[in-house]
Amino acid sequence: MDEENAFHKRLGRYLKVGASASGLAGQYAWGKAFKGNNHDTDFAESLYQFLANMRGPMVKIAQLVAMVPDLLPPAYVEKLQTLQSEAPPMNKLFVRRRMRQELGIDWQTKFKSFNENATSAASLGQVHQATHLDGQPLACKLQYPDMASAVHADLEQLKIFFSLYQKWQPGLDHSNVLEEISSHLLQELDYTQEAKNLELFRTFFENDRFVKIPKVYPDLSTHKLLTMDWQSGYSVRNPPETLDKNLIAKNLFKSWYLPFYKAGILHGDPHTGNYQVSEDHSIILYDFGCVRIFDPSFITSSIMLYKALLTNDKEMECEAYKAWGFENLNTELIETLHLWSSYLYGPLLEDRIRPLEETYSSKKGQKIALEVAKRLRKNGGVKPPKTFVFMDRAAVGLGSVFMHLRAELNWHHLFENIISEVSDQSIFAKQKQLKINP
Repeated sequence: MDEENAFHKRLGRYLKVGASASGLAGQYAWGKAFKGNNHDTDFAESLYQFLANMRGPMVKIAQLVAMVPDLLPPAYVEKLQTLQSEAPPMNKLFVRRRMRQELGIDWQTKFKSFNENATSAASLGQVHQATHLDGQPLACKLQYPDMASAVHADLEQLKIFFSLYQKWQPGLDHSNVLEEISSHLLQELDYTQEAKNLELFRTFFENDRFVKIPKVYPDLSTHKLLTMDWQSGYSVRNPPETLDKNLIAKNLFKSWYLPFYKAGILHGDPHTGNYQVSEDHSIILYDFGCVRIFDPSFITSSIMLYKALLTNDKEMECEAYKAWGFENLNTELIETLHLWSSYLYGPLLEDRIRPLEETYSSKKGQKIALEVAKRLRKNGGVKPPKTFVFMDRAAVGLGSVFMHLRAELNWHHLFENIISEVSDQSIFAKQKQLKINP
């Protein structure tokens, strides 16, 4: 019966998404034929309305895609990044039913109190505030029913959409990007894995005071329910005036890039709803569903690319792109990748206090994105490696927050302190200590 219900739900999702996507595809084809490249803004608005109405995992997928540099035209990126992953919360009756499914018929006896009204509702689940029997405030992240069917259906439709898009806009082979996004979105449905990710980050930061990671309660958690201690702070985008925005940016930078460069661990979702700041300027990290583990060689190749750009060493730069996984490199492709990487690494290359806006202004970013796309189409395109997706997503997402904060730091000095003494051997040793396998 459960399999039959799941089939019908997935079929319903396919039909709903498919009908709307077919209409969008027709609109896009008509626009390309009769409007040329000037129809991007109009179509971006239609795509936005379609995704906003679909809600659920499709919104999260769109946010992921929008944060991959040069994957979509600037008009699309600008519109899709305004999408909100909020969804209508489950009513109390549904909440009780879901909690019974996860913790049993006596689930209420396992809490001192449980607020059946969600404090927040997102694309895959919602959060409830509760109190442990010992009085500790808790956050209970409860997954919506049958999310697996919705995710599978939406991913299949996304593949169709991008296969059509690639025919009309050659230049990027999206297959690796979509495979990486699909793999990690499906992992986000497994709250048991997210609990392991939380503990991994807690262990890594156990001696640091500038970051806080919620504690997991395994006896109150399941595959689709994650219970943690309640951590609250201020929005990083709108912190109190009493807080030092430069210190917030510094701690946020270290929270993301210390695990990455020291242990090959990356929190892959830099959406501003996934972290807050405390009164003491420490960063509270949430939502560990999307965590990427990298091989030590990729981390050192990222440092190699930085050093190549710093010293203008073209041979080293080419070797770095090869190590990243870029294939069929030629002079034209290397020059195009150089344009992108110089923009991405730009703030790290100058040994002075500066804002990010000097490099990351929206107009300059759009200009570079258009130029990169133009060159890729001219030179036969490129297939970005899987490793490219979430690293770039983190850089773009964090960069937008640093600009919003108007932070002015010596980014070069901050980065150099993080990568000092990093090697394949040091990363491997740290991963062994943390008991992780890339």
